[in-house]
Amino acid sequence: MGGGGDMKWQKDAADQNFDYMFKLLIIGNSSVGKTSFLFRYADDSFTSAFVSTVGIDFKVKTVFRHDKRVKLQIWDTAGQERYRTITTAYYRGAMGFILMYDITNEESFNSVQDWVTQIKTYSWDNAQVILVGNKCDMEEERVVSQERGRQLADQLGVEFYETSAKENINVKAVFERLVDIICDKMSESLDSEPAMLAGGARGQRLTEQPQSNNNPACNC
Repeated sequence: MGGGGDMKWQKDAADQNFDYMFKLLIIGNSSVGKTSFLFRYADDSFTSAFVSTVGIDFKVKTVFRHDKRVKLQIWDTAGQERYRTITTAYYRGAMGFILMYDITNEESFNSVQDWVTQIKTYSWDNAQVILVGNKCDMEEERVVSQERGRQLADQLGVEFYETSAKENINVKAVFERLVDIICDKMSESLDSEPAMLAGGARGQRLTEQPQSNNNPACNC
C-alpha cells in the first residue's frame, strides 16, 4: 500500500479508484474507546465487550469530499505503554490524528498533553489533530466537563468534539472534519506552491491551523 510518508498527497497512478489516500491515527489511553470508535465509523457496529488492541490494527474506508474520492487508511493504536515503541513507528506519514480521552476517566484526560508530545516527537510537523472526548452518552459518570475539554483544545490550537461510539454521536462528523481540514491545508499549500504538485507534495510545510469557534458538541 506504499511507504508511509511517501504516499502523502500524491495520486497513485496505478490505482484509479481514489484521488488521494490519507493515513489517519486514533490515539489515546487504553479503554477510552478507540477501537469502538473506528468500528462504528467503518462498519457501523458497536460492541460493549472490551478487548485490548494488541499493537496496531487498521481499516480502510473511501469517502467523497470536495468532488474527490479519498481513501482513508485509519490506524487503531494500542494505548498501553508497552506497545508505545510499536505504535509510534506508525506516526510517520500520518496526516491526521484523532486524540481521544474518556469523559468518565480523569486520567485519560490528563494524559492528552503526553499524547500531543508523542505527535510532535514522532509525526511530521503539520499533521492535523482533533481532540475527542468519547463516551458522552455516560453523562451520569462524567468527570471531565465539556468546558474543560474545549478549553484544552483551545489551548492546544485544535478542534474539539464530544462523541459516543455507542450512540453514534459525532463519530462521522469527526472523521469528515479531519478530512476537510487536511484537504483545506493541502489546497492552501498547493495554491501557494504549485510546483509541489509535480513533486508529489512530499514533506511540504503547511500554514498554522486556524481556530474554529463553531465546534459541534455532544447534545446527549
